[in-house]
Amino acid sequence: MDLYPAIDLRGGRFVRLRQGDYADETVYGDDPVAVARSFADAGARWIHMVDLDAARTGDPVNRSAITAVAGAVDARVQAGGGVRDEAAAGALLDAGVARVVVGTAAMEDPDLVARLAARHPGGVTVGLDTRDGEVAVRGWTEGAGVDLLDAVARFADVGVAALVVTEIARDGMLVGPDLDGLARVLDCTGVDVIASGGVGNLDHLRSLADLEVGGRRLAGAIVGKALYERAFTVEQALAAAAGGH
Repeated sequence: MDLYPAIDLRGGRFVRLRQGDYADETVYGDDPVAVARSFADAGARWIHMVDLDAARTGDPVNRSAITAVAGAVDARVQAGGGVRDEAAAGALLDAGVARVVVGTAAMEDPDLVARLAARHPGGVTVGLDTRDGEVAVRGWTEGAGVDLLDAVARFADVGVAALVVTEIARDGMLVGPDLDGLARVLDCTGVDVIASGGVGNLDHLRSLADLEVGGRRLAGAIVGKALYERAFTVEQALAAAAGGH
């Protein structure tokens, strides 16, 4: 299982929100390139970035910071937030991002995902952010009226590289991942699944690495706040994600 250290950007600074609440923000710094380099230098092969401003409004406020990170590290960058049309996806991919995450637009225009996946093989991930089993959109501020597993099924055969599944209630709370929910997702799709939300200690990461349903395991886990709060190091997280006990 790959580790995806997370850098969430708002106004050029890297922050963490509690349960997706823009009014409940912790600022950790204003140099995303430096923190990305620290993740890559520690051995991370991926870095997950989110433009929180763009996720809510569509305005790519932090695209320059994402571009700077993609050009500064050897790790591959997966980036999302406000990717609502082919131009936005293309701009990020042209800037050196390895994979774009499409969230709101995937719910509102599933055909966009199919077109992007065909144009950029291996370069498109769908972000499914869920609250009480319903997918949320527009920076988690609105419900999409779509059940998570129904949404998973929509993207089974369109060529996406992965599904990022975030349990909003656990995000930034350090209370542990939703293993039962993730197991249900693994059980109903052959697409790679990346877990996001709730990791607060190394045992949480190990439980994600050990999760297996029908011979399938998670492809990755996104970790943010626990790293910034120094609950463990990137090196320790990589060992746990690899199944180290």
